[in-house]
Amino acid sequence: MIKMIMPFSLIIMWEVLAIYINNPILLPKVEDVIYVLSHPLTNILGTGSLIDNTVVSIKRVLSGFILASTVAVPLGIFMGYSKIIYDLFDTVIELLRPIPPLAWVPLSLVWFGLSESSMIFIIFIGAFFPILINTIAGVRGVPNALVEMALTLGAKKRDILLKIIIPASSPSILTGLRVGAGIAWMCVVAAEMLPSSNSGLGYLIMYAYSLSRMDVVIACMIIIGLIGIVLDNGLRYIENKYFIWRKMMK
Repeated sequence: MIKMIMPFSLIIMWEVLAIYINNPILLPKVEDVIYVLSHPLTNILGTGSLIDNTVVSIKRVLSGFILASTVAVPLGIFMGYSKIIYDLFDTVIELLRPIPPLAWVPLSLVWFGLSESSMIFIIFIGAFFPILINTIAGVRGVPNALVEMALTLGAKKRDILLKIIIPASSPSILTGLRVGAGIAWMCVVAAEMLPSSNSGLGYLIMYAYSLSRMDVVIACMIIIGLIGIVLDNGLRYIENKYFIWRKMMK
């Protein structure tokens, strides 16, 4: 109940401020945005319905996020486990990591042209580094005592990696996935504002802005926020269900 106090307070402040300003271009009323959200199947501004654009954005996010996870998690495990592999990739990773995903836009357009691939690439870049860094930190954070105990009992390196390193570092990897998923949603909005896009929530936001339809803009922003909450809560549920031992150790 307490968690709902702030959201309701913001809604009330929003409505009061919108009535005071009395300019839907600057700030639409709450009921105008609710009207847009309550008609998810209605064609909006000739770009398709909210549902259509939401589905397109979800597909792009999942494509980029899954691709980033598929590359970052194994690479992070091996970088954390092997000093040779870490030294081999570390300089390049540290050089590329600070570069914002949007800085890759010109290259993505040159490499992939005006296609879906250019948008998925931007999402991939945004999600890749948080997942990678958290995976490396998780593997390196595994207590040496566990590894030494396994070696004493005759475990092979493969067994140590599969049965000790990966399970013990899984909570940190999952944290990286949560962070990466959030950044992937940030990136999809920017990616869908590229010339290659003609659908998705990011495209709809920019198109609605060009027509001064701030009610549609805010409705899209709310949808993005809600999807982000659902995705994060889903990953958090997995963390609480399968890694409860981590909290018990604290």
